[in-house]
Amino acid sequence: MAKEKEITAVVTGGLGFIGSHFIELLLEKGFRVVNIDKVTYASDPNINRIFLRKYPKQYAFIKKDINDLKELPRCRYLIHFAAESHVDNSIKDAGVFTRSNVAGTQNLLDLLVKRSEKPVFIHISTDEVFGDREKGFFKEHDPLHPSNPYAASKAGAEMLVLAYGRTFGIPYKITRTTNNYGSRQHPEKLIPNAILRALKGEKIMIHGAGSQVRNWIHVKDNCRAIYDVMQKGKLNESYHIASDEELSVNQIAKVILDAFEKPFHESTVEHVRDRSGQDIRYALDSSKLRSLGWQPQDSLKQQITKLIRKYEGRYMRKSLVSLILNRMLWPK
Repeated sequence: MAKEKEITAVVTGGLGFIGSHFIELLLEKGFRVVNIDKVTYASDPNINRIFLRKYPKQYAFIKKDINDLKELPRCRYLIHFAAESHVDNSIKDAGVFTRSNVAGTQNLLDLLVKRSEKPVFIHISTDEVFGDREKGFFKEHDPLHPSNPYAASKAGAEMLVLAYGRTFGIPYKITRTTNNYGSRQHPEKLIPNAILRALKGEKIMIHGAGSQVRNWIHVKDNCRAIYDVMQKGKLNESYHIASDEELSVNQIAKVILDAFEKPFHESTVEHVRDRSGQDIRYALDSSKLRSLGWQPQDSLKQQITKLIRKYEGRYMRKSLVSLILNRMLWPK
């Protein structure tokens, strides 16, 4: 078996939130990585510059929409993160999600069909493909029952992976992950959005009553889990990635407000119209993954406190720069 440093991994969507953290993990472990990303509003081009500067011999970047790819670099692993992921956007325009998440996945699979030596296709999916569950936990082979266009597009992509695995012999592994949080997350998501609003003295916006329950996992714990599946998981199997921390949206808002020493009150929180097709609770059984030796390491309350400190530092620097510019432009 080749040494880790000799293995090339191709990652799609590697300038996104989770993908960039996963690439960072691979580079730290000595992998050679090719990152394919079309650079959308949710991408972070600065991460690309950092990777190119820090790992010039290990890292390469291809700016490309996965739908437009005509060929793929030779690799041992193809880890597929690239996807549209914001549920609200999928409700406004489902077609964008079908093109990216379904057609894009199919194009990657079609390219692999042409290969004599096929890499292991690691498909990154979501707990949302199951829809909601008030009690108990979904296991890997439970039927998919998505509630919104985003979830449906991810479920459709999974079906393609299964079909191409059986029809064309493409080796695959599927991971389904619960709600991630951590640095680099786009502010359209709940936790960074709530932190930024609290930092600015604005009300935290909550869909509906805020009683929706989610499982929350730190992005680095998720990436370690994906890595373990990649290295130790069985071919043509699915693995669920979940922490032990289940909190409602209201509870998340309260954790953030507590860190700011603010009350959970109508003066700090605003309940807005609920999202259409809102799921009550997502819950995954991660015992299969844990049998590989993985355990979550990060605490939500501790990590949110660290996140707040990072956002505070950026906000203060931004405010200082703005003040200096204003004084330069409008001197007394």
